[in-house]
Amino acid sequence: MTVRTRIAPSPTGDPHVGTAYVALFNLCFARQHGGQFILRIEDTDQARSTAESEQDILNALSWLGLAWDEGPDVGGEYGPYRQSERKADYAAYAEELVRKGHAFYCFRTPEELDAIREHRKAAGLNPGIKGDLALPDDEVKRRLDAGEPYVIRMKVPDEGVCEIDDMLRGTVEIDWAQVDCQVLLKSDGMPTYHLANVVDDHRMGITHVIRGEEWINSAPKHQLLYQYFEWDMPTLCHLPLLRNPDKSKLSKRKNPTSINFYERMGFLPEAVLNYLGRMGWSMPDDREKFTLDDMIKHFDIQRISLGGPVFDVEKLRWLNGQWMREDLDDEAFVRRIQDWWFNREALQALVPHVRGRADVFSDVAPLAGFMFSGMLDVAPEDFQHKKLEEGQVKRILQFALWTLEAQRHWSKDTIFADVKGLSKAMGLKMGEFMFPIFVAIAGTPNSWSVMDSMALLGPDMTRARLRHALHVLGGFSKKETKRVEKEFRALGEE
Repeated sequence: MTVRTRIAPSPTGDPHVGTAYVALFNLCFARQHGGQFILRIEDTDQARSTAESEQDILNALSWLGLAWDEGPDVGGEYGPYRQSERKADYAAYAEELVRKGHAFYCFRTPEELDAIREHRKAAGLNPGIKGDLALPDDEVKRRLDAGEPYVIRMKVPDEGVCEIDDMLRGTVEIDWAQVDCQVLLKSDGMPTYHLANVVDDHRMGITHVIRGEEWINSAPKHQLLYQYFEWDMPTLCHLPLLRNPDKSKLSKRKNPTSINFYERMGFLPEAVLNYLGRMGWSMPDDREKFTLDDMIKHFDIQRISLGGPVFDVEKLRWLNGQWMREDLDDEAFVRRIQDWWFNREALQALVPHVRGRADVFSDVAPLAGFMFSGMLDVAPEDFQHKKLEEGQVKRILQFALWTLEAQRHWSKDTIFADVKGLSKAMGLKMGEFMFPIFVAIAGTPNSWSVMDSMALLGPDMTRARLRHALHVLGGFSKKETKRVEKEFRALGEE
C-alpha cells in the first residue's frame, strides 16, 4: 500500500497544539506504512496570511521533531506547496464544474443572502445558503458580460442521506438537507478551503486524510466534489477533538494552545510530542512515556479512542519532569538550558535594559528574573491603582489581549502603536493605561520599558501573562464578556 498523508495549516495565527497533534498522527501513520508525509500551506486568505506566521509553523513543528518529506521549504515533485501559488489552477477547476452542470455562478448580494438565511431559519430549515439560487443561462451571460461580481457555488442535493466512510467511526450519515451550496471560488478569484483542499489532495496523490472531527460536517461536500470530478476519494479518518480539563473544546481562553508557548516555557520537545501522542491513543503496553520512534513502531490507528482527549498542562508538566529527570544527564541538562534561554543571543538582548540598572552582577537576576519565568506570581492587590477601578483594570488587560491577539507583525513598534491607540480610544493617559500591563508582564510597575519586554518575550508568553492576570483578577462572567466585547468593538468604530 502506497500511503501519502498531509497536513495543511493556515498561516493566519500561532502554531496550534491541535495542528501538531494532527501532524503527529499523520506522520506516524505514513511512516508505519512506509509512505510520505506532506506539509502544505493553506494561505488562500491572503488578507490574513503572513510569511512570518508560515515560518512560525515550520519552526514550531521542526522544534517538536516532526519531519515532512515534501513541503514549501523542502520541495517535492507535487509542488508548489502553497495554495496561493496555485491560484490560477483552482479557477479552471471551478469553471469545469460549471460547464458540467455541477456548479453555478451566483450573483446574490450580501443583503439577498441574509434574507435567504432568515427565510430558511423561519421555515425551520438549515439556515445555510441553499434553494433557488441559480439564474437562467441568458441572465447569467448578461451579468457576466456586464462585469458584475460573482462567486461560483457547488450544487448540493436537497434530499436524501450522504454516507461517509470513516476509519474510526465506520459509516457516518449526514442529511443532505443540512449541507449548504458551498462557495468554491470567491469573487476575488481565490478558492475556498473546500475546493482547494480537494484539488490539492487529488493532484498530490493523497491516499489518506487524517484530520480533526470538526471537519466531519464538511465531508459530504468533499465527497460530492470527488464524484463531480470523477476522482477517487482518499480514505478519511477524523481524530477526536482535544479538550480543556472541563471537557470543552481546547481554546486559548482556557489553555495555552501555541506550541511556541511551550517552547518558551522550557518544555522539552520530546515530552510535548510524547504527551500529544497520548491524546486519544495508547501504546500496546500502556506505558505513558515513549519516544517518537517507539510510537511509530507500535502505531495502530485503530487504537485511537473517540472519547475527547483532555489536554491538561499540569499533566504535561508532570510528564516533562519525568523526561528531565530520567533522560537528561548533567551535561545534557546544561546544554538544554543553554539552548533554551541562557545563551549569548538571548542574554545579549537583555544587556541594554539591565546594564544601566545594575551595580553588581548579582543585581541582574532580580532585575531580569521575569524574563526567565513562566506565569508570574501576581495577586489582585498588585493591580490596585489610585486612579483605576478594578473594572477598568480588567478592561485594559482584556482589550490589550484582544488587540495583541490580532497582531501579526510582532515588534516593539507594532506593540507600541497598538497600545497607544487603545489607550487613546479608552480615554486614558498612557501612564495609567500601562500600569496593569506592567504588572501583568513584569510583575511590577517598576521595570524597564514594557514594550521592550513584550517584544523580547514574544507574542505567546505576552498573551499568556495577560490571560493569567485576568484570571487572577477573576476575569469576566459569560454575561459580562458579551457586554465587554460590545464595548471593545465600539472602540474600534470610533
